[in-house]
Amino acid sequence: MRSARAATAGAVLLVLALAGPAVASTAPATERGVLSNQQDTTRWAHATSEAIVHARPDGRSRASGRLRRRTEDGRPEVYVAIRTGGTDDAWVQVELPRRPNGSRGWVPAYALGPLHLRRTVLTIDRARRTAVLKDAGRTIWRSRVGVGKASTPTPAGRFYIREGLRLRSRDGIYGPYAFGTSAYSVLSDWPGGGVIGIHGTNQPELIPGSPSHGCVRVPNDAMRRLAKRMPIGTRVVIR
Repeated sequence: MRSARAATAGAVLLVLALAGPAVASTAPATERGVLSNQQDTTRWAHATSEAIVHARPDGRSRASGRLRRRTEDGRPEVYVAIRTGGTDDAWVQVELPRRPNGSRGWVPAYALGPLHLRRTVLTIDRARRTAVLKDAGRTIWRSRVGVGKASTPTPAGRFYIREGLRLRSRDGIYGPYAFGTSAYSVLSDWPGGGVIGIHGTNQPELIPGSPSHGCVRVPNDAMRRLAKRMPIGTRVVIR
C-alpha cells in the first residue's frame, strides 16, 4: 500500500475507532511469559519511547534499531508483544513492523504502553483468493479478494493490523477504507515504504484475481463491513 497521504492526493484521512478498550489485558497466557501465541491470542501495545531494540533480553546484546512512535502515515505505531524474558521479566519480545518480514527483537517493558488483547484472526488464502475473519474461532466476515501478481506477490506469513484509515475520497483507488499491516512488499522503492495494505478498490471487476502490487483488494461493500469488525492488533495470516 502506498502512503495513504500520497495516494489520496490530499484527501483527508480519519483514523477508525478500532483500537478497542484502552485497558491492560488480564486474560491468562498459555504458559509462563507467553503473551501472544501466534494463533488466536494476540496482545499489542503502543511504544511509549523510541527504545533501542536488542537481539536478546539484555541491554548489552546486539542492537538492531529503535522502536518508533508513528507509522508511515503518522498514526500511533503498534507492536505485538510475544513474551516476557530477562531478569524479573523486565524485557518483552515484540514483532517489528519492518523489513525483513517476520523481524523480532527485545525491548525494555517500560518502553511499551498497556497491553490490549485480541482474539480476532484474518486469514487470507492467496490461491483461493478469499479472506475470512474469525473472532474467538467464530467466523464473522468473509469475502473474495484480489492479491498480488506474480512479480509483486502478497507475502506469506503471520502479520498483524497496525492501523485503520477511513478515506474521505470514497471512489478512489483504495475505496472507502484501508488497513495497514506489518507486512512489507518486495517493492522497497514503493512510496510510503511498501507497506502491505488491505483496502477497497475502484476496479471491482478484477476481484477475485491477482491484480495488485502486493496489497489485498476487497470489494467496497465487503470492506465497509470489515471496517466495523476488525480492530487494530488483529492477527493476519497470509498463506
